[in-house]
Amino acid sequence: MNVVRINTKNVVYLIIAILSTSVREAHMDYGDTISNYASNNNSTPAYTTKKEDLSNICPAGNFCSKLSAECLLCTLNHKCNYGVTYQANCTVLKQIDCVGDTNFAKPYICRYCYQTDHWEHDCLQKNSCSSVASPQQYYRTNCTVKSDILCLGKRRFLKNLRCNWTGGYRWSTALILSITLGGFGADRFYLGHWQEGIGKLFSFGGLGVWTLIDVMLISMRYLGPADGSLYV
Repeated sequence: MNVVRINTKNVVYLIIAILSTSVREAHMDYGDTISNYASNNNSTPAYTTKKEDLSNICPAGNFCSKLSAECLLCTLNHKCNYGVTYQANCTVLKQIDCVGDTNFAKPYICRYCYQTDHWEHDCLQKNSCSSVASPQQYYRTNCTVKSDILCLGKRRFLKNLRCNWTGGYRWSTALILSITLGGFGADRFYLGHWQEGIGKLFSFGGLGVWTLIDVMLISMRYLGPADGSLYV
């Protein structure tokens, strides 16, 4: 039987070499991370640097100073005074083709992106809550600052919005149906209250009493769509 002899010294050298390589690679990765952070700090970078992704956002031939923030790399002062207007030094991204000087100054108000006014950002609307609930319901959604606005921090952020969505139901239509065809439950069917609509239909509007009550409730906007939305 052949016995394989292992040289302990060679094994130790091999382990040291492997560990040295791993430490060196980890150090390089850490250095790259720090460099990327330093290059992006105090600036408003684009969402992506891929040319094919920016072609629709930053069409060629536009004036450089008119490009949206996604097409620029702007240096902002994080030590500015809130609410004061400053000038940011902006540079057009290398893969963007535009007309004019690629380096220019652009005004901005000292504030974080989540502090912008509601007309300066667009938010994803949701219909998973009731707009007529009491107390008023709120939901958390994603918002994005409009392309012509410069601000500090992330351009995408979360925000609490009041639940005020609509499903397209018109108050005037519901009221007319309640006055004219309320005895047959037409108003309840229109608003999505199917069970109550069937009850009104077979009871002839509760002999007129139910019909009168629904007219009053709809006229005061107390009775709304069954899905919890608001009238148009």
